[in-house]
Amino acid sequence: MDNLPTEGTPVAADPLTQAVLELDEYAAGLGWDQPSRLFALVDTAQLREQEPELAGQLGFEDTGEIGTSLTPVEQDELPTGAPLDEFLATIAWPDSVAGCAMTVERLMLPQSAEEAMPEELQQEGAEERLTQWVAEHPERQEVRMTVAVLRDGTRESALRMREKDAATEVLTGAGLVPGLAEALAATFEE
Repeated sequence: MDNLPTEGTPVAADPLTQAVLELDEYAAGLGWDQPSRLFALVDTAQLREQEPELAGQLGFEDTGEIGTSLTPVEQDELPTGAPLDEFLATIAWPDSVAGCAMTVERLMLPQSAEEAMPEELQQEGAEERLTQWVAEHPERQEVRMTVAVLRDGTRESALRMREKDAATEVLTGAGLVPGLAEALAATFEE
């Protein structure tokens, strides 16, 4: 379990937005070309109350009010080779976990490039050729997506483009990465 640094993280009023921005900043500190990472989000006050030793290790000494905040706790490394949606379908969180988050790096194309995609690459079974086409496309953009969901369905995302790799250039919004948000939300379904 890692205590994630918050230096340089933009201030956000909403605890979920703040957690997403902290995770984005943490991932940025590790650099690009990193594997996907999965995090449990726990209520900081509850963590301090129920796990005081762990809270102390994470730097949350009992010194006043924390208010409403979420503490990201990085999980074990994700298995390589397994499709992300299949891996996430195997996850079940204990009741003490308020939400979860994930950082993922991907290549994206602008809408105009997607519209110009050859039809044969849109066929079932063409995933490998499609991946190669996107990787070689001159308009591709490398992005890091940080997506978080709470048990109640609340969502937040941050999107950082490699060519604009600065905290002030990070886009945020609940609907930026709907597919990953859905997959993370499904980890809380019974």
